[in-house]
Amino acid sequence: MAGHSKFKNIQHRKGAQDKKRSAQFSKLSREITVAAKMGMPDPDMNPRLRLAVNAAKAQSMPKDNIQRAIDKANAAGGEDYEEVRYEGYGPGGVAVIVEALTDNRNRTATNVRTAFSKNGGNLGASGAVSHGFDRMGLITYPASVGDADHVFEAALEAGAEDVESGEDEHSIWTAMDSLHEVSKALEATLGEAESAKLAWKPQILVEVDEANAATLLKMIDALEDDDDVQTVWGNYDMSDEVMAKLG
Repeated sequence: MAGHSKFKNIQHRKGAQDKKRSAQFSKLSREITVAAKMGMPDPDMNPRLRLAVNAAKAQSMPKDNIQRAIDKANAAGGEDYEEVRYEGYGPGGVAVIVEALTDNRNRTATNVRTAFSKNGGNLGASGAVSHGFDRMGLITYPASVGDADHVFEAALEAGAEDVESGEDEHSIWTAMDSLHEVSKALEATLGEAESAKLAWKPQILVEVDEANAATLLKMIDALEDDDDVQTVWGNYDMSDEVMAKLG
């Protein structure tokens, strides 16, 4: 179990994300509705729904919005969302995985393909890059919950597999089927997590130079701005120097 390493996943620049709160609520609502439709509408009886509700609470989504999203799952004639995954390469040979919830596959595929092609990327076939990632659970906490040693000990006790602590947050990785249990165990020590979800952890990180970094981030922004796209993952790493130049 590794600790203290610096890790930057594809979900970058939190300041930019904060400005997209309305769009974020829409994505969170969609995940809650799908989770409620796939299992029981009770978060205590439905691990996926519990994680979705916790993620919404972490983003300060109002209780009424959360309940509406749950109720929508049982509403007659409601939208029927489908889970779709896209895989491809961005600038600099970075592997990218895009997860979407859509009620129109053609629309989503066109939008995702356009985001790739307009920003120096190429959309590949299913399975094109996912073999270079591990499907795992990811629980994040803000740095303020404690130092790296404290979080490492708590994660070890809770049954996590890996911990990566940075300046802004702690990323705690779990086996895919242990996410719910580890998340619940951590609540007793660290409080409620900032987020807990299934994620794609890259096996090897690709260093992105300054020439490709701006275009890559532009591609990621274009993907994240799409209403159907839920999450974007990649195997890139950028040095602090490159990030500083990008502002």
